[in-house]
Amino acid sequence: MKLVSDPSIDLKIAKMQERMRWNHPLFEQLRIDRTQLELSDGEGDGEGFTFCVLGDSGSGVHQRDSPQRRVAELMLRTSPTAKFILHTGDVVYLVGSSEQYPANFIRPYRELLVGGDAPGRIRYDSMVFNRPFLPVPGNHDYYDLPIAYGLLSQLLRPLRAAFRYYIDLDVGWHGSDCGDAYARAFLDYLQDVPESALQQHLERHYTAQTATGRGLCYHPGKFTRLPNRYYRFRYGGIDFFALDSNTFNVPLPIPLHGHCVNEPNQKGAAHRQRLLADLDRLQVERDKHLTAIVNLDPDRANQQPPDPRELLDDLLGKVEQIEESIRDLEKQLDPNTASQKIDIEQLEWLEQGLVRSWQDPTVRGRMIYFHHPPYVTETTKWNQGQTLAVRHYLRTVFDRVELQVKQLIERRPLVDLVLCGHAHCFEHLETLETGHADRQIQWVICGGSGFSLRRQRPEGTILQERVNGQLQDVAVSHQFIGKTGHGTDKHRAYSFLEVDVAPGRELKFRLKPHVAAYHQREWEYYTSESGQRSVGDHYL
Repeated sequence: MKLVSDPSIDLKIAKMQERMRWNHPLFEQLRIDRTQLELSDGEGDGEGFTFCVLGDSGSGVHQRDSPQRRVAELMLRTSPTAKFILHTGDVVYLVGSSEQYPANFIRPYRELLVGGDAPGRIRYDSMVFNRPFLPVPGNHDYYDLPIAYGLLSQLLRPLRAAFRYYIDLDVGWHGSDCGDAYARAFLDYLQDVPESALQQHLERHYTAQTATGRGLCYHPGKFTRLPNRYYRFRYGGIDFFALDSNTFNVPLPIPLHGHCVNEPNQKGAAHRQRLLADLDRLQVERDKHLTAIVNLDPDRANQQPPDPRELLDDLLGKVEQIEESIRDLEKQLDPNTASQKIDIEQLEWLEQGLVRSWQDPTVRGRMIYFHHPPYVTETTKWNQGQTLAVRHYLRTVFDRVELQVKQLIERRPLVDLVLCGHAHCFEHLETLETGHADRQIQWVICGGSGFSLRRQRPEGTILQERVNGQLQDVAVSHQFIGKTGHGTDKHRAYSFLEVDVAPGRELKFRLKPHVAAYHQREWEYYTSESGQRSVGDHYL
């Protein structure tokens, strides 16, 4: 039984373009760049500033507490001067539904919103931010809800009633409508603008003059909409590229999974059999956990461990993680996957933007953020089909860019910092020699800001791939913050990232993960110091 469904890439793109009136002739007539964002308080080139990064947060209240709210309060307390906040996706769980925004987004982040002193009065599709809040969509922001999930919600109704003041299973009645709730919450939803008022709307809000056309102006406290599901902006001399990785994460055809395009068909067949075996095993394991959830005894709450509330939290986390792996395997095994078209338009946009950025002598650095991490040591992600796909397509873009600007790059990385989510943890990695233009890049996963945390894989901190037929180290994890320990010694370390950009023409920045840790029913707050070290030209 599928708990959620993920729309096809074609449908995601078509629906989003429809909402944005993507091909309307007025945009060409007015010379509007549909992907350009301008922050009204943009710092000058070379200025120092701070920004924050969150991800995988939208979980609301559980067991009369909210890790998401704890992280938000910590951010407001420790980073009051941050110029903007990036969000790496999955802003609302479980299915990006409009009905989940009030409890799972508006209340936890109420201080960031105009009228936040009365959050119950704020509509999810009318939010205005006091400080720039700049998200990208995650997979959960696109998910829809099949009938089977509604049946599951009825199955769990007695359990929900028994724990009525302690848990919130986030079980709704409908999904995101293929990302519609996300679009209404954050994007300039032009489908709702009448044809007669469209030109006036565009002339009022798309006033930023850029090299590629007029861009959308973001005015905190007044108008805080984004121009598209993927977009770019410049701040302090740094070009930021926000991507929608949900439209280029389709798994590669099975014969390519051996990291060799010419892999023999028999190896592809053997790989397919392994995937089928993994799928059967995970489905059995998921059903076992669902049965355990239904059989939990609420009368034992507040008694000696194991507390059923703790067990419930662990079981729900395991079910969500297994469901994610099942969906990934089903995509790999689906015969239609190989024919599914990816978002070439977005990837070409990124390529052209990076080339233009490198050719502009006033730009001192480049940063990219999106949802699915190409490099990660969280338990299940490294060999997932979606991880392999995103890494493949991103490398393809980087390689093409490097060919065009090689003389300008010299010894610098092609991109200074890549920020992702999806893995429910904080992690800082660095690529080594990969055989591609993604070498020597700093990668940071900010996916531990509220939802159920994950563990680091037992295989260790070194990531390997086959390069020219031999296993080779391609990345190393410098720091991992997430779930550790077991039973009464379990630690859950939720986090957000503060990035301090130093002033000066040469780009230097410091990464400061701030942590809200839960252990034995007590919270502890700290700033991680293990990442405070120099790596190349960047201070980490």
